[in-house]
Amino acid sequence: MRFLVSGRVQGVFYRASTREQAVALGLSGHARNLPDGRVEVIACGDDAALVALERWLWQGPPASRVDEVTREAWEAPRNEGFHTA
Repeated sequence: MRFLVSGRVQGVFYRASTREQAVALGLSGHARNLPDGRVEVIACGDDAALVALERWLWQGPPASRVDEVTREAWEAPRNEGFHTA
């Protein structure tokens, strides 16, 4: 699944916090900042875990402010672990 998160999501530990959540949920993938100020999250794993991650993405870490989370199906090779870029 590919999520695009907009709002105040850069410079507030959003990617690192997303990694923590994804690892706790057993997901693999990555989170990275985009030049337009959004964060892209690619996550692979169990459907229930993806739903839980999406709920968390709307909340984010305390210093963030999430305005929008969009989601789309994403065919990505399954990687080990969850990384930030």
